[in-house]
Amino acid sequence: MSSMEEHGSDHRPAPGSLAHRVPDLGALELLLAVARLGSLGAAAREVGVSQPAASSRIRSMERQLGVALVDRSPRGSRLTDAGALVTDWARRVVEAAEAFDAGAQALRDRRDSRLRVAASMTIAEYLLPGWLLALRAERPDTAVSLLAGNSTSVAERLLADEADLGFVEGLTVPSGLDSVVIAHDQLIVVTAPAHPWARRRKPLAAAELAATPLILREEGSGTRQVLETALGGLARPLIELSSTTAVKAAAVSNAGPAVLSELAVREELAMRRLVSVPVEGAALARDLRAVWRTGHRPAGPARELLALTRG
Repeated sequence: MSSMEEHGSDHRPAPGSLAHRVPDLGALELLLAVARLGSLGAAAREVGVSQPAASSRIRSMERQLGVALVDRSPRGSRLTDAGALVTDWARRVVEAAEAFDAGAQALRDRRDSRLRVAASMTIAEYLLPGWLLALRAERPDTAVSLLAGNSTSVAERLLADEADLGFVEGLTVPSGLDSVVIAHDQLIVVTAPAHPWARRRKPLAAAELAATPLILREEGSGTRQVLETALGGLARPLIELSSTTAVKAAAVSNAGPAVLSELAVREELAMRRLVSVPVEGAALARDLRAVWRTGHRPAGPARELLALTRG
């Protein structure tokens, strides 16, 4: 492959294509300005180019079309008969382009008027509120809807085009989605202060944690997926609950030990309503990810929210 091919020569219009035969919009706008103002210099100033650049563009357009368009003289610039005809056609082309631009802007405005976000529980409860407040400061007219669920349901909503941007906590990204890591998190074992594990002097072994019935999130939760992978399996759940808040409340009531995001239990640990139990032999760190449908890179408010998460 030649160096020219490597640098994208295939993006140039083919010799037989319409783009090769028809002048670009900038050249047509310049010709319209010459017709209206009667001066190449005045037309150049109106479209924001130098007079030599304007002359060069007119000459290039004349070569492309194969006819003379403008007669130049010390008294100004006058369209030739062919130039007057081309100008009438150019006006229709420019008007059509303006209509195209207005339609595209309407589509962007409609897209930017709403944002559908799907997020797994921990991110929805402890990180998204701050991000959405920051987005509202930048885009007060954008209506945001938030759908909270487990990581599996987030992926399902994105693939069904029910959300524009998602956030998950699991180890893997489902097929059909692209992702980027936006933060890191640590899972920790917690119990109520009255639980026997709260008085342990040695770290809890990973095998003992795996063999102990725990208060767990439901199947499909990113937290549960990370924990099960780190331990190589789990005992039958002591209780299975569908939200981080419910798991935390059960642990605080001393129903049993739980494994939760460090983000979710900071306040409870500070107030001694929960106690952190050290664990050895298990990697409980995880990545938090933004996800979206493959081939649908976030745009508009979704792109701005993504930027805020990484700021």
